[in-house]
Amino acid sequence: MKPSTKHNLKTLGITIFILVVLNVLGTIFFHRFDLTKDKRYTLSPTSLGILKQVKNPLSIKIYMEGDLPADFRRLQQETKQLLEEFQAYNSNIVFEFVDPLENADESDELTKSLFQKGLTPINITVDDKGKQSQAMVFPWAVAVYNNKEVNIPLLKNIMGASTTQKVIGSIQHLEYSIADAINKVTKDKQKKVAIIKGNGELRERHIANMLKQIHESYLIGPFTLDSVSKNPSGTLSELKKYDLAIIAKPTEKFSDEEKEVLDQFIMNGGKTLWLIDQTAADMDSLYNDMGATLAYPRDLNLNDMFFKYGFRINPDLIKDEQGSPIKLATGEQGSATQYQDFIWKFAPQVYPTSQHPIVKNLGGIKFDFANPIDTLKNGIKKTVLLQSSQYSKTIGTPTEVNLNMVTEKTTPQDYLNKGNKPLAVLLEGSFHSAFENRVLPFKDNSFTAQGKPNKMIVVADGDIARNQLDKNMMPVELGYDQRTGQLYDNKDFIMNCINYLLDDTGLINIRSKDVELPLLDKEKVYESYTLTQFITIGVPILILLIFGLVFTFIRKKKYSK
Repeated sequence: MKPSTKHNLKTLGITIFILVVLNVLGTIFFHRFDLTKDKRYTLSPTSLGILKQVKNPLSIKIYMEGDLPADFRRLQQETKQLLEEFQAYNSNIVFEFVDPLENADESDELTKSLFQKGLTPINITVDDKGKQSQAMVFPWAVAVYNNKEVNIPLLKNIMGASTTQKVIGSIQHLEYSIADAINKVTKDKQKKVAIIKGNGELRERHIANMLKQIHESYLIGPFTLDSVSKNPSGTLSELKKYDLAIIAKPTEKFSDEEKEVLDQFIMNGGKTLWLIDQTAADMDSLYNDMGATLAYPRDLNLNDMFFKYGFRINPDLIKDEQGSPIKLATGEQGSATQYQDFIWKFAPQVYPTSQHPIVKNLGGIKFDFANPIDTLKNGIKKTVLLQSSQYSKTIGTPTEVNLNMVTEKTTPQDYLNKGNKPLAVLLEGSFHSAFENRVLPFKDNSFTAQGKPNKMIVVADGDIARNQLDKNMMPVELGYDQRTGQLYDNKDFIMNCINYLLDDTGLINIRSKDVELPLLDKEKVYESYTLTQFITIGVPILILLIFGLVFTFIRKKKYSK
């Protein structure tokens, strides 16, 4: 055998041996390399933990297929790549892309069924080189696991943003949206949420959308404090079985016995979400012949508790130049009523500036007749989650509020050093009881003067969790304003608060993941469309042609001798 043949066989043998070893190692050790700058395809530890919960086949249908606008093709591609990443870590994940409009005969029936599931499409205007056309897109997916089904919104609403900006925001939230859905369908509900009743809180139909969202992830039940008067100790024992209490816009005084029950619930580790209106005022009371109402302080008998925990809600109203739009009748033309858009300054439109995971990457959040919060020094860590704009101020109560205020003229000087009032605050630490060193309203042998490390969130507006009702008195989506057609991020904010309080902080942290997306400047592309086509298509062909000619010339010159 020739030495060269022996050498080739030896090289072949070594190559085969290395390949076999690499394959064996590959079956033992698993690792994926993410070469993107922002590590967008590197799954967080929380997502990997959620994937471990998937023991049986989990099917995901994504209704984004077919002839999609460019922005949605980008969202489709990012969704596909992320699901492939999920599938690589757990083969039980199965997904497919479906075009709901592909078959004209079946599309009507399919779109109707999607509507019934709450998967509403969006109509967008496609601008192709100055030519505009309409397109309908279903930016939704549905996950099914063990006969449980959950909807996955793929397009995040960002009020006032362009389609491109919405797609960018949606891609940043993609891992959170899919991981959250998988967590909902695979995880058994364990945490319990109590909706406090008995003191004039919001009715169930006005918080129906919030309750629906909570129910997808947690056990939930109404908890009435009426029984405190007869059996306070028993009421406290029952409340301690819950992990979180939500107090949504109470309008009646709390008795000292009821306060002790809530206080000891907190001292024993119970989380609380306070949604409090310290003034009596609402929009419904404005729609009368006078177009006016009296806003006055509301006494809930909670001030001493709040003061002990480290905050105070002042009975003042926030007036903010960054208010929400409102439509008001301005006259009649023939038989038709004429409406005009105004800015209602008593409904602040708040955009988060904090980088806390609860509010990071959220859009506008709508308040109604909000109150300012003061934080007090008592050793408790306080984080301002939401605050009014710099062009805001407080209005003392009682005061008359009327719709004619929309025409008031103001200047920046009117708000000098008066703005940025806290509207939502997170408190974390070991709280002291409001009844420490005081005579107890009822005897409690297990009374605790200082609680274990805990956390609570206070929002100085109960209406932040209130959904509107349609003409059939059915609840609409939380944050949707029927009068203006605007959709605010109230629902996401409330759910983030609940998830954070119940220690589901891993999912919250996924939300704050930043993804950098390089985008083409469409205007520049339109201006130099022919040049762009030549660079992207013509130049590669020209390079290949030159390379072929040079290669042919060199080859002829070499072998013609």
